Amino acid sequence: MEIYLVRHTETICEKGICYGQSDVNIVEPFDEVFNKIISELPSEAHIFSSPLKRCVILAKHIQENINTISYQEDDRLKEMNFGDWELKNWNEIPPEELNPWMEDFVNIKVSNGESFTELHERVGDFLADEISKIKEPIIIVAHAGIIRSILCHQTSLPLKDAFNNKVDFGEVIRIEL
Repeated sequence: MEIYLVRHTETICEKGICYGQSDVNIVEPFDEVFNKIISELPSEAHIFSSPLKRCVILAKHIQENINTISYQEDDRLKEMNFGDWELKNWNEIPPEELNPWMEDFVNIKVSNGESFTELHERVGDFLADEISKIKEPIIIVAHAGIIRSILCHQTSLPLKDAFNNKVDFGEVIRIEL
């Protein structure tokens, strides 16, 4: 089965801001980059999206421009929950909090947030619940963390190496599951 992993386009957050599950907007105008994304997608597909507006805006645009079999937003596709770090500059996070997480982001939870393992488990639940029953192409509009997790599921890449998968804003990655 064909799956197209689509990362949302660039956000309005300045560089260096940790925005995880914060519902931030995307940079406008976006028509040109959206049209480029659509040119890389199948003409008919099921669409799944994170419910965060930076994904929904793109997913709705895709929905309007292809033959959509179904459209669904799913909380399990939200970016990592960075808890107390949300909307802070990475440089402002105290080193005694940041450094242990940087050394083991897979297992260490952010204060009032989650670990990458927890994100990976909810992505696994999503894949098992939603993807396994579909035969037609699927488009998943989500975030870098979610896409990296899906790629780890697909390739059995250890979670500690998830960042070896580079995922740019507006990138489309086609995989077979």
